[in-house]
Amino acid sequence: MRGVKRVVVVLTVLVVALIVLAFVLENQQVASLSFFGFATGEMPVSVFVVVALIIGMLIGPLLSMWMPKPRRTPIPATRF
Repeated sequence: MRGVKRVVVVLTVLVVALIVLAFVLENQQVASLSFFGFATGEMPVSVFVVVALIIGMLIGPLLSMWMPKPRRTPIPATRF
């Protein structure tokens, strides 16, 4: 069973890597980003998208750790 799991993981990683490679190769158009008066140099669109993805992947867990978890009230037991 462990061998099957490894094969599935390796195939999944390969598929994701091929999708990322295809995305990067298809988005080679040069663009410049301007935000709050700051401007970047001209880079491929895929660089901006990948950087935004990485920043989102870092900020998401940090926000979930910072936000308090809602308390769950226990459901009262009912008798029939």
